Amino acid sequence: MTKNILSVDDSASIRQMVSFTLEKEGYGVIEASDGNDALARIQTKMIDLVITDLHMPNMDGIGLIKALRADSQYRFTPIVMLTTESNSSKKDEGRRAGATGWIVKPFKPEQLVAVVKKLIG
Repeated sequence: MTKNILSVDDSASIRQMVSFTLEKEGYGVIEASDGNDALARIQTKMIDLVITDLHMPNMDGIGLIKALRADSQYRFTPIVMLTTESNSSKKDEGRRAGATGWIVKPFKPEQLVAVVKKLIG
């Protein structure tokens, strides 16, 4: 069964890069442009892992993580922050909200694949 990954980023090029990288490895990828869009998309398909940017309009990555963790269906779903932000206080805020991991942009495709395989196989 294909594992589904939600890629949330306000940058279309980042979403495309994530999708291309992970679909090549056999994962299904659903794209969303911000936290609100992501919450709408999870209503239609079960998600096995979320990869989200931090800084986005409407609802940022921290808000999205908090919303997902408040939903019993996604309380234990792995969530990886994929962001240019490397500030340790932001990482701590992400962890407190419920982020599972953190990857700093720009990222190497093999690094992303390794993290995804470690988290969901």
